[in-house]
Amino acid sequence: MTESEKPNSPATESREADKEPSSQIPQVQSEPPGGAAREEIRQRYRQAWQARSQPAAQSPPEPKLPPPPTLAPGEEVQGKVSRLRDLDAQIEREFQEMMGGVSDQELYGQPAPAPRPPAEGASPRKIAKVVAVRGQDVFLDVPGGRAPGVLPVTQFSEGAPVPGSEVEVEIEGYDQSNGLLLLSRKGAAVHANWSSVATGMIVEARVTATNKGGLTVDVNGIRGFMPISQIDLYRVDNPEQFVNQKLRCLITEVSVEERNLVVSRRALEEKEREEAREKLWQELAEGQTREGIVRSVKDFGAFVDLGGVDGLLHVSEMSWARVDKAEQVVQPGQKIKVLVLKLDRDKRKVSLGLKQLLPSPWDTVELNYPEGTTAKGKITRLMDFGAFVELEPGIEGLAHISELAPQRVRRVSDIVQAGQEVQVVVLAIDRDQRRISLSLKAALAKPEEAQDEPEEDVPARPSRPRTTPLRGGLGSD
Repeated sequence: MTESEKPNSPATESREADKEPSSQIPQVQSEPPGGAAREEIRQRYRQAWQARSQPAAQSPPEPKLPPPPTLAPGEEVQGKVSRLRDLDAQIEREFQEMMGGVSDQELYGQPAPAPRPPAEGASPRKIAKVVAVRGQDVFLDVPGGRAPGVLPVTQFSEGAPVPGSEVEVEIEGYDQSNGLLLLSRKGAAVHANWSSVATGMIVEARVTATNKGGLTVDVNGIRGFMPISQIDLYRVDNPEQFVNQKLRCLITEVSVEERNLVVSRRALEEKEREEAREKLWQELAEGQTREGIVRSVKDFGAFVDLGGVDGLLHVSEMSWARVDKAEQVVQPGQKIKVLVLKLDRDKRKVSLGLKQLLPSPWDTVELNYPEGTTAKGKITRLMDFGAFVELEPGIEGLAHISELAPQRVRRVSDIVQAGQEVQVVVLAIDRDQRRISLSLKAALAKPEEAQDEPEEDVPARPSRPRTTPLRGGLGSD
């Protein structure tokens, strides 16, 4: 039997297998490929790799070979496995040489940009424009939305909006059947029932009655309870005033099994107040004129709500005239305009003024009370160094103790008393420092001089002669 007729041995088959891939792999040109040549080489490599990965055409079944011998650890692997590894390394090396001048962007194209993560603290609220109002639905154009939005008209307590107006809304979902965005208005009450009611929802409650602990309310047919401490931000002494009123409130507690519903109007007001407070602090500046509501009155002043931020209106800043009690000028619940005098953003304190918005009597003090003028006044305060005299509301001067009387004065109270009306003479005016120097004794001297009349000459009576000698003195020799 010749060697050609002998059955193939495992070594022969290994050599033939090593020859097959190399016959299918094209020879790489030594020079760098051009544009068209590079594309042709790529195509040939793809075909070669596909031919290598596909199973061979139907060929006669190979005879079963005995299992390969087990190699001990550390022995070098010879034969087909090692030659295949050498062939893979050669192909990889040739491929890297061919593709050396091609970048990943040229090979795969521009990569798709990664999705940008949402900004931290981004709000889902949007400013939408009203397009039309049809029946009980309000259609809006949402910026950046894939479809128009719809909003129930019941969420507009002030009435149906006008087309073209802007509304702040939140996107709740998407209606695929109608192709509309489902919206809700910021702070608007929603329709609730036992199947949808949940903690944190804003609902509209109608007060039906009062009880020992608060108010009994009706939320769309659901009986609920509002504690008296949750009716308002401030103390409520007369809860009966809320009966038959509709109040927007926040659901704080709900139990479907026990049919228990607790709502709070105060929680909603605090939430809205906090939002308004942060916005107002960004807008506040010294020198602004703001409108506020007097919330409480104390002996030292009044607290005014500017719309989320409370400011102190001190009693000395209420009027140009002297104010003993703040309640003489303002009352709780009164709307007033105030001037922002000072801001402390770290401590969140605001100082307000009221008299600064009124005409100052010091602007015309020099015209009304020129120096040397005699005027009437009222003693307001007694001090060790003198007495303060009010010429008119807001104008107060000082009569020094040396100007109270012609003679020496030890105590001010020996000459004048608080509340006494006196005549004074204006000695000096300092409008910048808002000071006036007054004199009582100068005003007292003028009437005395006016009333002086010449006395008639009365003849002197003759002196009686002395009958006894004088005692003492120096005698003459």
